[in-house]
Amino acid sequence: MKQPETRVTFSQTKSMPRDASARRIAIVDIARTAALLGMILFHLVFDLAMFGFLPADTARSAGWPLFSKLVAGSFLGLAGLSLYLAHGSRFRPRAYLKRLIRVVAAALLVTAATYLAQPDFYVYFGILHSIAAASVIGLAFLRAPAVVTLAAAVAAFALPGIFDARGWSIDWPLSLGLSQQIQPAMDFEPVFPWIAPFLIGMALGRIGQYAGIWETLASVASDENRLVRLAAWPGRHSLAVYLVHQPILIGLLQAWMLVAPA
Repeated sequence: MKQPETRVTFSQTKSMPRDASARRIAIVDIARTAALLGMILFHLVFDLAMFGFLPADTARSAGWPLFSKLVAGSFLGLAGLSLYLAHGSRFRPRAYLKRLIRVVAAALLVTAATYLAQPDFYVYFGILHSIAAASVIGLAFLRAPAVVTLAAAVAAFALPGIFDARGWSIDWPLSLGLSQQIQPAMDFEPVFPWIAPFLIGMALGRIGQYAGIWETLASVASDENRLVRLAAWPGRHSLAVYLVHQPILIGLLQAWMLVAPA
C-alpha cells in the first residue's frame, strides 16, 4: 500500500537540523518491504490451497491466521508512523489528500474486483479501507502527546472485546467491527481493533522525534547504497505491489496447472 513519504519533516524541532525534511528514512521503507514479503507469502499459501496444491484449510490453520494478523498490523503500524513522519511537524493538506485519494481509489478497486469474482465473499472493508479510515481518524492525534495516542490505541484494541463480553452490537456500519454479526469476506480489518496498531505507529513517530531516532536512522541507511535502494524500492511503491501481486500469483498458478503434467 502506498504510504505517505517517509521523510523526516521535523525542521522545527530543536534536536534536528533544518535540512532533515529533505531526507527519506530508508529503513522505514525497508520495513514496509518486509511486510509486503510477509503478505505475499501468506497470499501464496492461500492461493495454493485454493488451487488444491495444499489442504483447503491450510491458511486457516496452524500459525497462519496469527501470521496474517501480524502482517496486517505491521502495515497499519507503518502507515501510522508514516503519517506522523510526513505531517507531524507541519500538516501538508495537498500531499495528504493526494495520498488519501489514491488509497481510497485502490480500496474501491479491490472491492469491485473481488465482488465480481466472489460476490458472497468480497472485500467490503479490507486493509486498504482500514488504512484510509485510520488516516482520517489519525489527524486528531497528530498533535497529541504520545501517552494520549497510546491510551487511545489500548482503548481501540479492547473495545470489540468489551462489546462482545456485554453482548452489545452496533450493526451499522459493519466496518466499525462492533457488530455481533459479521458478513464473511476474503479480507476484513474493521476500524476496531485495527486502528490500534495505526495509533501505536503514530505514537512511536512522536517518541522517535523527541529521541532524535529518525534523524539517526535517516543517516544509517543511505540511498547512495545500491542495496539499500533495492530493498527500499518495493516499500516505496507498496500500493502498486499490493494491487498487482495477487493477479500475478493467480496467473502463475493457472499457467502452471495448464502446463503441468496431470
